Amino acid sequence: MNSKGGMQRREKLTFLNIPHNPLKYSSNVPLLIVIVGPTATGKSELALTLAEHLNLGIISADSRQTYREFNIGTAKPSLAEQRRSAHYLIDICEPIQTLTVAEYQQQAQHLIATIHTLGGIVPLLVGGTGLYINSVVRGLKIPQVAPQPMLRSQLQQLGQIQCYAILQAIDPISAQRIHPNDRVRTLRALEVFYVSGQPISAQQGETPPNYPILYIGLDCQTADALKRRIEARTEKMMALGLLAEVEKLSHKYGPDLPLLKTLGYAEMLQYLAGDISLATAQALTVRHTCQFAKRQRTWFRRNSDIEWFDADAADLGDRVWRRVQDFIRNAGGEGEREG
Repeated sequence: MNSKGGMQRREKLTFLNIPHNPLKYSSNVPLLIVIVGPTATGKSELALTLAEHLNLGIISADSRQTYREFNIGTAKPSLAEQRRSAHYLIDICEPIQTLTVAEYQQQAQHLIATIHTLGGIVPLLVGGTGLYINSVVRGLKIPQVAPQPMLRSQLQQLGQIQCYAILQAIDPISAQRIHPNDRVRTLRALEVFYVSGQPISAQQGETPPNYPILYIGLDCQTADALKRRIEARTEKMMALGLLAEVEKLSHKYGPDLPLLKTLGYAEMLQYLAGDISLATAQALTVRHTCQFAKRQRTWFRRNSDIEWFDADAADLGDRVWRRVQDFIRNAGGEGEREG
């Protein structure tokens, strides 16, 4: 649950119009609050601020924060932040391991169920990894087939045209859903079939949870506003020692470690290899992060249940808090002030 590094303490939001003493959730009605949105919009800060006024268990939905030692480049909550509220699904596996979506889903669902049995605690799922979020809130049925690197390599040698033709023959339902040029999903469908003996289409579906869910989305009004946030966070990561972190991880695990090919790490590796300047590496980190944020926005905007809030609004904390209180009351809960 704890990390050995992470970002330094973030600037705290404030709730201006409510007492500081926390609200105790006294109902036995199970609930879930979800905070989503593009990277750098302040999801973690909002979660921590909410936790100071409501007993929350914060469950990370960030695919990179699950890995130990990857701290600065993943904007992982610091130890000080983790002491402010309980955090889960952070630092749960080694960098050389692979955490599948099915494994994440299983752990997240178990945590939520456990928190519900404790009483007085509301689980809060927060992060920007859309598939992680959907695996929980939509109850995705995920084939229990781990990645098969050797099989994938053999299939890739056949080429996408041949692989897609095979998919059409063995799983025509999936072939209708997958674009002929979508190599990743084609390979996954073939992988599942050859390992399990069943089409992936027969193993998919949804079983949504039966408890009320509040979806809160954070975003900026303009792309320029989000870019400024990304630039500021990248600057902060550099000041905290991102380059040293990448150098240490590269020496320990080798530059070919898949996690070192992700945002922030890949660009710094290019600098360490002498391919680009440090200024260029930082600029590329900003550019690639902006591109990633655009994809996140597209993903989350498909969900009409998400209630969006301006990440830069001066009264963000108050507006979200009022919505949380309404949600608790409407779901059958009664808020009681401690003390």
